Amino acid sequence: MKNVKLLAGIFKDSQQIGKEYLLYLDVDRLIAPCYEAVSQIPKKPRYGGWETKGISGHTIGHWLSAASTMYTVTGDKKLKQKLDYAIAELAYVQSFDPVGYVSGFPRDCFDKVFEGWNFEVSNFSLGNSWVPWYSIHKIFAGLIDAHQLCHSEKALEILNKLADWAKKGSDNLTDEQFQRMLVCEHGGMNESMADLYLITGNRDYLDLAIRFCHKAVLDPLSKAIDDLEGKHANTQIPKVVGAAKLYEITGETYYRDAAEFFWDRVTQNRSYVIGGNSKNEHFGIENSEDLGITTTETCNTYNMMKLTEHLYRWTHNSKFMDYYEKALYNHILASQDPDTGMKTYFVSTQPGHFKVYNSPDQSFWCCTGTGMENPARYTRNIYHEDENDLFVNLFIGSDIVLENKKLKIKQETTFPESSNTKLTIENAIDEFLTVHIRVPYWVSGEVTAIVNGRQTYTCGDRGYLTISNNWNDGDVIDIMTPMELHMYRPKDGSDKVSFMYGPVVLAGALGTEKFPESDIVDDHLKLNNHPLISVPTLVSDESDLNKWIKPAAGASLTFETEPVGQPGNVKLTLVPFYSLHHQRYTLYWNVMTQEVYEKYLTKEQTEMEKLQSVTIDSVQPHEQQPEVDHLIKTQNSQSGYLNLAHKGWRDSRGDGFFSYEMAVEPEKEMYLQVTYFGGDRVLHLDGKAYIREFNILVDGTEIAKQTLNEDMPDNLFDVVYTISLRLTAGKEKIEVKFVSDEGKIAGGVYGVRIINDKLKLTF
Repeated sequence: MKNVKLLAGIFKDSQQIGKEYLLYLDVDRLIAPCYEAVSQIPKKPRYGGWETKGISGHTIGHWLSAASTMYTVTGDKKLKQKLDYAIAELAYVQSFDPVGYVSGFPRDCFDKVFEGWNFEVSNFSLGNSWVPWYSIHKIFAGLIDAHQLCHSEKALEILNKLADWAKKGSDNLTDEQFQRMLVCEHGGMNESMADLYLITGNRDYLDLAIRFCHKAVLDPLSKAIDDLEGKHANTQIPKVVGAAKLYEITGETYYRDAAEFFWDRVTQNRSYVIGGNSKNEHFGIENSEDLGITTTETCNTYNMMKLTEHLYRWTHNSKFMDYYEKALYNHILASQDPDTGMKTYFVSTQPGHFKVYNSPDQSFWCCTGTGMENPARYTRNIYHEDENDLFVNLFIGSDIVLENKKLKIKQETTFPESSNTKLTIENAIDEFLTVHIRVPYWVSGEVTAIVNGRQTYTCGDRGYLTISNNWNDGDVIDIMTPMELHMYRPKDGSDKVSFMYGPVVLAGALGTEKFPESDIVDDHLKLNNHPLISVPTLVSDESDLNKWIKPAAGASLTFETEPVGQPGNVKLTLVPFYSLHHQRYTLYWNVMTQEVYEKYLTKEQTEMEKLQSVTIDSVQPHEQQPEVDHLIKTQNSQSGYLNLAHKGWRDSRGDGFFSYEMAVEPEKEMYLQVTYFGGDRVLHLDGKAYIREFNILVDGTEIAKQTLNEDMPDNLFDVVYTISLRLTAGKEKIEVKFVSDEGKIAGGVYGVRIINDKLKLTF
């Protein structure tokens, strides 16, 4: 990356605002939880949000990676000073632990696990701590970046001590126990240990990297089995990134097969128009694009782009850069607020919703962390250099110095506002080089390259247009990549469509009607139930888009429709999604002919719209963040995912319970809507029969008894319970609790929702 610099343009602007946020953050506050983890008094109080929870300390790791990368591409000395200070502080904190441990939470959870007996583990908990390997992995990765990119020997010293602690402790575990430990989300620990092996040559670290490969996930992938439905998406992606790196080290095809199959299934079968994936953080049904507010977690796309880099290096297949470009422009670039530098967690695909950003001091979500790193990574993969070959993958204003050739190439372009790009050769004297120019999937016609205004090259096939030449100072390659308006159709065959211009997703700019006071929030779920607006249906009998969607006068990459928005014959404006902020939007439209629309008008309002209008709060069981944010409490409770229902569930067995803290309206009668599965029946477990009979309590008062006995069809159904006004009067939140007794099960519960009007849900 140090050989590539951005020139003026949208990415340079985004890089600058991203750097400003890195400089704004106080290292002492980021490292405060690390002090507390070794019983030392921090210099300043820790930040808020997730940095006050069990995952604390992950942000300093992300910051180290972001600062190291940003310094490499910008040379900002203030950032380097902060980086050196942060590393020195971590070394100081590490000196208080006799085994070299340093992180943002106490070591106790690992000590319990390393004892090797029946330690506590679930998808997001290990040793009664929230994803401890995931959190400490960020510090591993940050220190590795500081050493590799900024040549910090102090970072390597910390790393060696921390890695030796991890190796010695985990050596106590049998392979079976180690794999059981990996049930809990553990980030990219296999990747970090592989990196450390490459740095040090210490075989112990490679052995540990291999042990950190989760066989329950990688084995099916290596056999081309798609077992992803219901799995937490960003738990899996880093595992596969690490597998890709291990293939590069070991040459074992097991790792390559898993990585290639996973990439194909996610990008081709489980992604949205902007290149992101997942809903409620989980992979859904194959070949579906289920729209919603909590879709396309930004962390996932960061990690998918890392995986894409590996696969591209193996084959130089342009399809990988097609995906990379889509994700870069339409998700990553779109995820940072250009005004404040704040980042998105989810990017909503719900028509009529809006982007929600972190606050500067009180959020620190996982996507805040990867969001810090993204602007520093824009120079990656614009070019790929391979001895006498240079691949021009992305059309981004930049220059690259080819040290082995002693020449420089400047790429000047305003892409995607213009389809023209100019490459100028500098400092060359008869230097041989083959230049490969990507022919993207979206090009309308042929890619044309003209060398020095004389020799013309063309290519219309996907792949690369190739020019071999002995280059001299002042040589110019003019590139034309014609673009046009085109339609994207979801993989599920639904009637919804999206519009694109070249690689750029166009969003409908829908204004600020009923907009929240601020879209910068501490809690990323805070605005999930904010009122939506009606999004027009596009009605046209004309199949040629250019006949009813036309460029807006005087505004680049802005389009206007004819008055086809219904109801009301509305004209609508389309703009690049990456440029749309602080207003409502839609990425997916209902497009209909006049005949179909007239039939559609006779139908009632959809169930989702009705439900949204009466919802005060909701929780999706089994999904990490909604449950954590609703202060889940459990006893003898477990959760899982039922593919038949395409949803997660939670229950409690024997003397057990689970509860959530949920919002209510204090002066109005509330209702509790609970979702169950009609096929649930008596469960035979360990020779005992457990009946599904349980109590439902609100703030300790029983409001209902419920029995489930396979007396409904095998699909989901809802039961609505009245919550007496006396239980909610004067309150903003209540505890909803599901309780089981010995020999019984509470649940499974597939959804919990507080509503304020049950009559509207009559269909």
